[in-house]
Amino acid sequence: MEKINNVYCIEGLMADSNSYLIDNTDSGSEYNYILVDTGTGETKGYLYSILKEIGIDPEDIDLIVNTHCHFDHVGGNDFFPSGKVAIHKEDANSLRDPSSKLTVSSLFGSQIRRHDVDIELEEGDKIANFEVLHTPGHSEGGLSLWDDEILICGDTIFANGGIGRMDIGGNPRDMKESLMRLKELDVEYLLPGHGPWVNNGKEHIKMSCMNMGIM
Repeated sequence: MEKINNVYCIEGLMADSNSYLIDNTDSGSEYNYILVDTGTGETKGYLYSILKEIGIDPEDIDLIVNTHCHFDHVGGNDFFPSGKVAIHKEDANSLRDPSSKLTVSSLFGSQIRRHDVDIELEEGDKIANFEVLHTPGHSEGGLSLWDDEILICGDTIFANGGIGRMDIGGNPRDMKESLMRLKELDVEYLLPGHGPWVNNGKEHIKMSCMNMGIM
């Protein structure tokens, strides 16, 4: 676990996504603690223990932001019943539908336990000090959070040139457009959905672009 500015970075365990806790307590907002992605929901004790180290109880989480609707990012939403759930509007119906194949829960041999969506996010919305960017490609409703320094990017981009797979609800055309857009940002810290978070994020985005044939 590491803190970058007002974001606590929590490494995912096993198949879990990484989780990112945004400390928004200085804003005067109704959302003091915002958790970005909650993993598969199969490692409750681990996530709780990391939050306890920070000094946060589960009921302190006011808002959950899911970067997209895949099981390994939303499966733990039910760990935080006090938190409202926010996801991009293009992925909202997939999360709401227990039978949706777009959550890919079947790939994990499990099921999502919480299907409510309180807030359908759109391009330009604000989450604490972050702006919502619609970055489809890995899923139709993939989103990133950007504060002019930190990019929380879900499974769009990974460190060292990785990109999210596009055969489970996404498509290459959208991915290329998202990468071209993110390439223009002056990213210092890249906080992806899996794997290490890194500084010099702009260079990692350039590597991802090169791997998609974007120069």
